[in-house]
Amino acid sequence: MIFGYARVSSKYQNLSRQLQELKEYGCDKIYQEKQSGKNFNRPVYKEMRSKLRIGDVLVVHDLSRFGRNKQEIKDEWESLIKEEIDIVVLNMPILDTRRYKELEGVGQLVSDLVLTLLSWMVEEERTRIRTAQREGIEIAKKQGKFRGGKKKYHKGATGRDKVLYDEVVRCLNENMSVMDIHRKTGLSRNTIYSIKRENITTESTIIF
Repeated sequence: MIFGYARVSSKYQNLSRQLQELKEYGCDKIYQEKQSGKNFNRPVYKEMRSKLRIGDVLVVHDLSRFGRNKQEIKDEWESLIKEEIDIVVLNMPILDTRRYKELEGVGQLVSDLVLTLLSWMVEEERTRIRTAQREGIEIAKKQGKFRGGKKKYHKGATGRDKVLYDEVVRCLNENMSVMDIHRKTGLSRNTIYSIKRENITTESTIIF
């Protein structure tokens, strides 16, 4: 049986693209949830995992659906393989464990190399964002521009600020990249990341 799993980190993000990809792939059953990937305390994912059996296939859009750091991703991947569940990662076709069943050792080698690289990239991106945010705050403090968390673009903003805020949220929901949103709106990437974090934090607060 082919299972599909779609996830976004916030209720303000849209699952449509992932769901469409999973349907087009031919998944027999699709699970979806809006929950942070910070850890595996995700009820829908846990429910799906309890139903996976030997020979089943789990299809996801990308590795970040498994977690937000390389160790979590690696551990979950290895756990699935140990249970003889195949994995397909749609945005990285080389990560399809079924393709290497007849090539002893090759599938494990390919999976290990690509998985290690991509899971490292997921964690590095998160680290880079956090570092850029800290550096931006320090620079702003030195320039006397830091306002201790006062935000111009937020849910309660008015006028043009609210219009821009809503546009950023809409673009994030459509999975547009931060760089593309920056080009479209003219807002700094740090501001866009801040809006993104605000929505993720709001979702986490609602859930927990």
